[in-house]
Amino acid sequence: MEIKDIISSGLLELHATGIASETESAQVREWAAQYPEVKEELDGIEQTMEMYIMSHAIEPSQELKQIVLKNLEAPGKPVAALAAPVVSMNSRWKYVAAASLLLLLGSVALNLVYFDKYQKADIAFDQTQKQLLASNQQLDAMSKDMDVVQNKYSLPVSLDGLPAAPDAAAKIFWMKNSGEVYIDPSNLPEAPTGMQYQLWGIVDGKPVDAGLIITTKNENKFRIQKMKGFGKVKVQAFAVTLETAGGNATPKGEMYVMGKM
Repeated sequence: MEIKDIISSGLLELHATGIASETESAQVREWAAQYPEVKEELDGIEQTMEMYIMSHAIEPSQELKQIVLKNLEAPGKPVAALAAPVVSMNSRWKYVAAASLLLLLGSVALNLVYFDKYQKADIAFDQTQKQLLASNQQLDAMSKDMDVVQNKYSLPVSLDGLPAAPDAAAKIFWMKNSGEVYIDPSNLPEAPTGMQYQLWGIVDGKPVDAGLIITTKNENKFRIQKMKGFGKVKVQAFAVTLETAGGNATPKGEMYVMGKM
């Protein structure tokens, strides 16, 4: 039998509650000695039961304590006189009562153990759902990127690194039918704290603001993003400069990449 089958068999819970047969308990003890994983699971079950019992323990009220102490201290009344009368019980019914109590305790303990397992499974399911949602969002973003790249009107323009950052690069996607502009800034260096990249379109030899560039998103490289469009205005080139966060009306920082149309 594999370890996972042992743990899911239910014998560990029966053993922990004391309602397993001697043969079953001996088998559980043998498994626990042989497999560390089984012992760890058994210890966890016993700890869970102990925590449950401790958390549900009921302390006698102060009134009950006072009554008991008063009776014990009453003069002329020996303790034996205060004892409740003993009623004999048929041995058969003793076994029935004991078995019923064990079954009740076992049922409570098993419900507690399986509830604990349910909570763990629910947490794992929630984590899986979040991971799936993140994956779907990433796939959706990639799909939108491909829509831009594969658009029949899309004209790609490579922006190459300049002396300020020779290894830097970016790519513009110019929509010939609408003048919309998209940029892939994933090959730009990480912007220093307090600084931000800004895109410029060169129109009639002058830079025109095309918007601030987001280079990171949720600790990942931000891919293709839409910038300010130029409509039917003829743009000769595009360039990216490093500006103070929030950008400037005219370029003041160093130019990192540039590409002609």
